[in-house]
Amino acid sequence: MPIFFFTVEQQERAIVERFGRFVRVGSPGLQRKTPFVERVAGKMSLQVEQLNAEIETKTKDNVFVHVKLAVQYKVGDSPQQVKDAFYKLEDPEVQMKSYAFDVVRSHIPSLDLDEAYADADTIAMHIQETLHRQMADYGYEIVKALVTNIEPDQRVKDAMNNINAAQRNQVAASAQGDAQKTLAVKKAEGEKETMRLQGEGVAAERRAIAEGLRESLEIIAEQGLDPREAMALVALTQYTDMVRALGEGSKTNTILLPHSPMGVGDLMAQIRDGILIGDLASESTSQRALRPAAPTPDSSN
Repeated sequence: MPIFFFTVEQQERAIVERFGRFVRVGSPGLQRKTPFVERVAGKMSLQVEQLNAEIETKTKDNVFVHVKLAVQYKVGDSPQQVKDAFYKLEDPEVQMKSYAFDVVRSHIPSLDLDEAYADADTIAMHIQETLHRQMADYGYEIVKALVTNIEPDQRVKDAMNNINAAQRNQVAASAQGDAQKTLAVKKAEGEKETMRLQGEGVAAERRAIAEGLRESLEIIAEQGLDPREAMALVALTQYTDMVRALGEGSKTNTILLPHSPMGVGDLMAQIRDGILIGDLASESTSQRALRPAAPTPDSSN
């Protein structure tokens, strides 16, 4: 009786039948079969394959989402697993989709949208455990199950983006307000310090001017001049210094009225008259205070 040979590729297994009944699993390499009695019913690949699926469900907060799954699976290496995979399931992907969808529909509705995003790895682990347990009876092994994306409706995504943008704008506005407040406080403190230093500078300047005037009057008095004439001379000197300083300025637009040296004499006369009037008023007030009060008429008479 002639013997026929056949080959099996690496990562493949051949299913050999005799008169329609399973006989054995052919391993890789050169195999033989009895002609007209045995036949190769089919070959099973042991390579890892991937099932991509998408399911629509809703979360606990009533947001409809599309969950995208990726399941990596393969036929087991043992002859029994190869036999079960060949004979027990006609379409293994349909079976795996049913189990995966059942896990997703039972888990996602118990989570909010944010929780579903954060819990994607846990969902994938449940899918993998469920498929591994259910598909083992059919000779399949689950290598990995992944939740590749959880995508809500476009309107929901737009609303979430608007909420996030509003929150970020609120934080930015708060930070900007704090910065402006800090700048205003620092500016006020700086202006306060500037005014204090300016006041101290003006006070020091006035003390220096007063000290200089006092020294000038002492020197003039030592020379035997009249104090009134000395004051007029000092005032005239200050006046000429002021006029010279104004003239040296390139952008000065000050007008002095009256603008003549005689104006200094008028100013001194006004100061002198004011001092004399003040002295007279003080003396009159003192005399009225010392004068005895007039007797009041007796009411009995």
